[in-house]
Amino acid sequence: MNLTDEKYSNVNLVKDMLATTGIVEKFDCNQMTGAAAAVKETGKLLMTGEGSSRIFPAKHAIKVAMQRGYDLQLMTEAGKQSQEYRLDDWAVFALSNSGRTAEVIQLFQQLKESGHEHLYSLTAYENTKLEALATRGYVLTCGKEGAVAATKSVIEQGLFYQALLEHVAGQPALASRLADLADKMRTTLTAEIGPAITEKIADARLICFAGRNDGVAEELTLKTNEITRKPSDYFEGTYGVHGVEEVLDATDVVIWINPYPDQEEKFREVLVKGVGLTVIAVASRDTIFPTIRIPDAGDLSGYIEMAAGWNILVEAGTVLGINLDKPERARKVGNEFVG
Repeated sequence: MNLTDEKYSNVNLVKDMLATTGIVEKFDCNQMTGAAAAVKETGKLLMTGEGSSRIFPAKHAIKVAMQRGYDLQLMTEAGKQSQEYRLDDWAVFALSNSGRTAEVIQLFQQLKESGHEHLYSLTAYENTKLEALATRGYVLTCGKEGAVAATKSVIEQGLFYQALLEHVAGQPALASRLADLADKMRTTLTAEIGPAITEKIADARLICFAGRNDGVAEELTLKTNEITRKPSDYFEGTYGVHGVEEVLDATDVVIWINPYPDQEEKFREVLVKGVGLTVIAVASRDTIFPTIRIPDAGDLSGYIEMAAGWNILVEAGTVLGINLDKPERARKVGNEFVG
């Protein structure tokens, strides 16, 4: 995708996606030090929200923290289920672009009524209902998104959690990596996706994503519904070869994010040979499948993988002739708080 070709230049979704590189470059990695001190004091953090405001930001942050060995208890759960948990000694961080998401507002109301002192919010706007309930609220700098699908906000939310956990662990390093990350994201967002791959995805009955439980493949599954209007599914880890092949057929496509090298042959045996479908890999190395190559960003590669997925879906949606900015039923604010 790019902003010089007419088929992209007037699409707000494309503008939002390409704007992420500037957001990454300018991100303030020290704005959340106050909340970090509180999280460090409790040693426990629940990251909550709904949909895109939770899937990638929280799960990617947890994955990186686990890889780095941070001495923290980290958990993510949706707002409604979180209301059933004992969170007395946990710091709770809620993300909601609108600040009006019902599930997290109800959670914060419940916790505040019980005297909870460590409630934090991150919204796209100031003076929201959620921020009013928080011990301290933070506001994104990315501005309003022009499309229904959340994109640039997802990346800034991910960076926020990343920087927050680095400060909690006493290992701030993100700031020195932002320029390189932005450059690699720009390369990935504007890379040409081969027409054969694009057409195969556009023609698919079902577009599935496989990959780690780090929010990338799961979030791209949601974006598939919003952008291509096709049904999609997420196969966590190697779940794609543990029985789901029974309901897949040769018209389906599985896009595998950063495949496990020692499992590639098994996926080919079960899905390609057994079902007859197409597996497409997104990776920084060659695989045995048709592969969309991306730059390697180490433990921040999730941002690059997300950018690659966006690029793939925009190309497929464009081929399908879809209005990428206006889904038929999806809303910008999913379940809005009333009361």
